[in-house]
Amino acid sequence: MSLHLTRRGFIGSAAAGSLVIGFPISAFAATQNGHSVNALSSPVAGKTPTAGSGPEINAWVVVQPDERVIIRIARSEMGQGTLTGLAQLVAEELGCDWARVTTEYPTPAENLARNRAWGSFSTGGSRGIRESHEYVRKGGAAARMMLVQAAANGWQVPATECSVSKGVISHAASKRSISFGKVATAAAALTPPTDIRLKDPKDWTLAGQRLARLDTIDKTNGAQVFGADLKLPGMLNAAIAACPVFGGKLVAFDAAKVASMPGVKKVVAVGDNAVAVVADTWWRAKKALDALPVEWDFGAHAKVQQADIDAMLKEGLTADKAAVGNAQGDAKAALAAAARRIEAVYAYPHQNHATMEPMNATARFTPASGDQPARCEVWTPTQNGEAALAATAEAAGLQPSQCEVYKIHLGGGFGRRGAVHDWVRQAVAIAKAMPGTPVKLLWSREEDMTHGLYHPVTQCRLTAGLDTNGNLTALHMRISGQSILAGIFPQNVRDGKDPVVFQGLNPGGAESAIGYTVPNLMVDHAMRNPHVPPGFWRGVNLNQNAIYLECFIDEIAHASGQDPLALRRKLMAQHPKHLAVLNAAAERAGWGKPAPDIGGQKVFRGLAQTHGFGSYVAACAEVSVSPQGALKIHRIVAATDPGHAVNPQQIEAQVEGSFVYGLSAALYGACTVKDGRIEQKNFDTYPPMRIDAMPKVETIVMPSGGFWGGVGEPTIAVAAPAVLNAIFAATGKRIRELPLQRHSLRA
Repeated sequence: MSLHLTRRGFIGSAAAGSLVIGFPISAFAATQNGHSVNALSSPVAGKTPTAGSGPEINAWVVVQPDERVIIRIARSEMGQGTLTGLAQLVAEELGCDWARVTTEYPTPAENLARNRAWGSFSTGGSRGIRESHEYVRKGGAAARMMLVQAAANGWQVPATECSVSKGVISHAASKRSISFGKVATAAAALTPPTDIRLKDPKDWTLAGQRLARLDTIDKTNGAQVFGADLKLPGMLNAAIAACPVFGGKLVAFDAAKVASMPGVKKVVAVGDNAVAVVADTWWRAKKALDALPVEWDFGAHAKVQQADIDAMLKEGLTADKAAVGNAQGDAKAALAAAARRIEAVYAYPHQNHATMEPMNATARFTPASGDQPARCEVWTPTQNGEAALAATAEAAGLQPSQCEVYKIHLGGGFGRRGAVHDWVRQAVAIAKAMPGTPVKLLWSREEDMTHGLYHPVTQCRLTAGLDTNGNLTALHMRISGQSILAGIFPQNVRDGKDPVVFQGLNPGGAESAIGYTVPNLMVDHAMRNPHVPPGFWRGVNLNQNAIYLECFIDEIAHASGQDPLALRRKLMAQHPKHLAVLNAAAERAGWGKPAPDIGGQKVFRGLAQTHGFGSYVAACAEVSVSPQGALKIHRIVAATDPGHAVNPQQIEAQVEGSFVYGLSAALYGACTVKDGRIEQKNFDTYPPMRIDAMPKVETIVMPSGGFWGGVGEPTIAVAAPAVLNAIFAATGKRIRELPLQRHSLRA
């Protein structure tokens, strides 16, 4: 007997504590928390519920005869827990038994067909819960009201006399009760209510609780299907290579050279800059692609070096023209009159999303036949099903109503799988060349690393003016660098201003306001766009803006002989929510008291705070640096105020995960350009943080109510500046350019 055990199967067997012989994913249906994601019959959740399920009460709730409740979630799950959090909110208002809850994704085409019944499918900017909490709660509440009304009608009693608990409707006066499953059919026939009242958060019993995530078990036992796992009957596989220089073109290739290689089915030109090989397995497709003679036109950008980009940004630091994002008083005059001026220049590099699962999509294009119109279907991990549907329709040359996208859990998103769906367009183009056959396109790691949409590269010159008493009287922040909107949504740039550039530095508002009051302030941006394509990278511009401001505030404190916390408190007197999280982190960490030595080495602390994605966050980092320059980050205390906490356990997990991401970027993350192309091609040159380098994280969740903030991204921004400030406290060295691995911390 031979045994073929995959890595996923091995992990699953190890988790189970015994050897499990795994079988391949069913060719007819893989499941995602109980619903089909790859059946060739193209299941559509919505009007037509999953096979074998009960009636749809409304767009959000299906109640099965066995009392299981299917909650439909439009936002994408990519490890951040949004699926569970939104299900909690629906279940809270519905009053069902949480132990019987499962979830499924509706499809974007069905959403359009039903007048966008599920609202936005976009999952980015930490908006999954904060932008949809109200209408999903109303969906749960409306379903509860319909179920109660159905029971009341059967009993001929007023609905107001009935109560609900864990999926059971009761009428105390007559001592009768009935389960959701038994009245679901009658409830589904009722007219939905229009006057829907939601619970006060103080009365929540499910929402606000530390409930286990719904997707954890499948991810630990290997049952979870990601896009790279997908298998369909008759499926072929494609590997692709695009011109290594951004903006370059495909000139020619010699398909005959690889046509006879094992498993090869076809070589396809994809757009004007890429070529793909289709084969029976991905590895055979990749081997043939590697052997394929290809001629590229690298274009003018092939001469661009990293030094050219750095010089472009440096010029912008002193340019006359710049778009103003925040202005108070007269910063120029105040700086000219200041008793003392402090100046520093910081820099932040291009960075890759580096999702563990490379870009992939499976597409099937079915040509028109008889009275049946052409159709295109795509199965893909995406942060925005509607955007993926639009990309599918455009690439297929069809109407959206002729297309469908089936969302699959993401093996990492971080913004890469949101606004731009280049891999989906490629998959559709390849599928059109193989009509009627499903083709799975999977990027190699090298393709993924060198053809991404990168965190924008910027530099920042900061100039502060102090009076004779050391008070901050003026501050000018000149940001020079790349605009994401100019690269992706140029129509949103007005008069040379990209508002996203100023995250965390805005004069006010609920999204990302600066936390300091400076009498004379100027924050402006000189847009300088290199040829490397920019994208929304987890935390976006808040990341570098927090470094620039928080490290420079630290510089001002030390230069003026002030305690960094005391200076911040003075400048934050008019920003109580910013101040509250800063005080909480500092107090928990023991600011003002010497940190205990660890392993004979002294430990030093650094602070940072910011406001982004609607939440207020702060961190205090503790580090030590050996005489040989070895950095050890021992602990980070993080405080976050998201307004409301739907699942505190998930918030803690998100804070911890955000520090992995933020510290990986700070320690190692830099993509550099040589001959117009990205140099870093894999994790050997673009490493993530290792587990032995991860600090202990203590999270303080302190929701103050009255607003809804995000939790997936804000704390990324305070990880690096808190550590950088702690490094200065430990060494006296001010690191102003990332990543840290480029610098020596040796005493």
